[in-house]
Amino acid sequence: MRQMKILSNKSVTVAGIAASLVLGFAGVTLSPAPAKAVVYCQYVGYPGGCVARAGVVLRPRPVARAAVRHNAGGNMNGGVNRVGVRR
Repeated sequence: MRQMKILSNKSVTVAGIAASLVLGFAGVTLSPAPAKAVVYCQYVGYPGGCVARAGVVLRPRPVARAAVRHNAGGNMNGGVNRVGVRR
């Protein structure tokens, strides 16, 4: 039976470092340029750094309200859907 040639730890380490360097260089080289997109305002000053369109009337952003929760006193079934009552 023929013996298979096993790679040494040193050659595997050198190959891994070389592959990491190649992938790192490719990632830096192929990184996208910053976008020069214009973001239009939905409300006054929202989102931050937005540009107001000409002829559009901007209104103040609505105030968030507290959420109404059903069964605010506890967790009735533990979040698991089972048939029947479990105690």
